[in-house]
Amino acid sequence: MVDVETPPERKTPDATTRNAAIWATAIAVPVALLAGLVAFWKVAPHDAEVKAAPSATVQASAPSTPVQMVAPRLDAATTQVCLAVTSQLPVAVRDLPARKVSAGPEQNAAYGEPPITVACGITQPTMCERVDGGHAGCVPLDATMYKMNGVCWWGADGPAADVFTTMDRAVAVQVTVPGSYQQTAQWANEFSDAVVKTVKSTTKGVPSGCTQ
Repeated sequence: MVDVETPPERKTPDATTRNAAIWATAIAVPVALLAGLVAFWKVAPHDAEVKAAPSATVQASAPSTPVQMVAPRLDAATTQVCLAVTSQLPVAVRDLPARKVSAGPEQNAAYGEPPITVACGITQPTMCERVDGGHAGCVPLDATMYKMNGVCWWGADGPAADVFTTMDRAVAVQVTVPGSYQQTAQWANEFSDAVVKTVKSTTKGVPSGCTQ
């Protein structure tokens, strides 16, 4: 008689076991995929992200000591105009933070080190009568004028700083920019918007170069 070996009985997993296996697989695959993506991003270059993100502007440091400025006495009307001007000045100009001034914060302002200064209510400049001169302190007829963002600035080059004074405003505003700054006229232009917003324009005594 030949013995016939009966194969062992194959067990069929019940529904609960099958469901548990399906869920385990469904969870394991996304987890493995996510882990792979994390590993990829850790080693993949991020040049595109770096290029797309704008770089933050870091303000230059400046001394905490006040900038020495004079504050001539102003009449009531000029004081109001200068208060309006200083209220519209920015807290920083490019990367230069605002600084305290020794006198007249209602009419003076300063930024950075070496300081760029803004003085409102200075003596109104007037043009000379002749090419070879005129009254004391007059602006030469061949002086350089910069018409920038709606303001006409008279630019006077100095040995240590360039001085820019408004020529077309009812109240004069003067910006002094140390020579160590590049393109000094462009630094003065940073204040044109505040001048336009707060100081009325005038045509009296305005040089021809400013009216073109």
